[in-house]
Amino acid sequence: MKVAIIGGGWAGLAAAWSLHRQGHAVSVFEAARTLGGRARRVSSRPLGQIIDNGQHILLGAYTDTLALMGELGLNPCERFHRERLTLQSADGAFLLRALPLPAPLHLLGGIATARGLGPLERLRLVTLTATLRARGWKTAAGLSVAQWLEQGRQSPHALRSFWQPLCLAALNTPVDSACAQLFAHVLRDSLGGAGRATDVLIPRVDLSQLWPDEAARQLNGGNTDGAGVYLGRPVRQLACSAAGVTVDGAQFDAAVVAGNAPSARKLLEQLGPQAGSDAYLAMLSAFTYLPIATLTLQLERPWGLPQPMLLLRDDPARLQFGQWLFDRSAFAASRSVSSSHTAKQADAPRLLHIVISAASAMQQHPPAQIADAVIRQVQAQTRRFGPMPRVTGHDLIVEKRATFAATPGLARPPVATPWPRIWAAGDWTDTGYPGVLEGAVRSGRAAARSLLQSLA
Repeated sequence: MKVAIIGGGWAGLAAAWSLHRQGHAVSVFEAARTLGGRARRVSSRPLGQIIDNGQHILLGAYTDTLALMGELGLNPCERFHRERLTLQSADGAFLLRALPLPAPLHLLGGIATARGLGPLERLRLVTLTATLRARGWKTAAGLSVAQWLEQGRQSPHALRSFWQPLCLAALNTPVDSACAQLFAHVLRDSLGGAGRATDVLIPRVDLSQLWPDEAARQLNGGNTDGAGVYLGRPVRQLACSAAGVTVDGAQFDAAVVAGNAPSARKLLEQLGPQAGSDAYLAMLSAFTYLPIATLTLQLERPWGLPQPMLLLRDDPARLQFGQWLFDRSAFAASRSVSSSHTAKQADAPRLLHIVISAASAMQQHPPAQIADAVIRQVQAQTRRFGPMPRVTGHDLIVEKRATFAATPGLARPPVATPWPRIWAAGDWTDTGYPGVLEGAVRSGRAAARSLLQSLA
């Protein structure tokens, strides 16, 4: 079959690769000049080098992403810095580290030895997660994370030190409005999985080089009849019938719409009404979005912090919005991973990345003011490591529609659409995951499976 993939983000490329492996001719149309969608490399003019549009981490539980990389012949050990789950505050007040024990003892032991939680707080944390496991990782319908934690008698201190940063990292949605069941799914596959499922994976290379570039290389090298990856090619017209699909005048047997939800809706609205199409479009219209900001600091020299990822205590009243600190000197690209892009990252060990999830409040202030306040925040909370090297430059990138707001009761569309020969892929589809990279990959692979089953 000839299949059009509209969108070259992680979902679209996962769908394209899955169909290509089955011998089908795949054409990927991406409006941007770089692959990866909302997880891609960008050229930073203020810093004069290649960085990502946002700092991302993955988990050992992200099995579909790791499997896809293996199918492409990539070695995750080279492209990720991998370590046991460690939640450590920059100021040293909190530390929870998974122990080198079989699951679930690795987590129970980590909680039992956690610094910064009292005995009763540790007991209630263990009790809450054990109860969730016993209930099959299911919460009551309609609960927010805050309501679920309140039922579990979690203290305000445990909420701020442990649960709140974990929820923001997983769902990019504040605990008061985040869906408890989606959060439980993440806990199920990470904390409730095998010991290595909780491992933190930090990309050593830029997000496009992590695997999208290699996927494109193989798609371009193995396809025929004009198939391949086309950058800078936005799709403006889409039509379908029982016989096939037309994409900007070109004929295909099927198409996967894999842009973000607003752009997918605009394309699907061009198609004629079908049974269930109004409900499908209504689900696409119901999403609201939350930004994620990443402040990248270029230092005079590599800092060499003992931990590559540290928790920051935010203080919005003082414009100190930083929540996570990443020291790139601890996970820069290894020499075995080489390309023109890694060559442009020669200064990567001098970079710090500060992540601000659910960054709507931050956007109300001038970027320079935010940068100054966050720099002071990092300097104050890392004082125990000695003075931070002098900052020689910075770049603040805000991904305005980084994720959808993962709220209780949110209806998400399936990958099979009401229109003939049209499928959808994106982290916004009904993956059972929040808007994370693994959800995008799972969605793309699910769309490819559904397409092949329907058209076999």
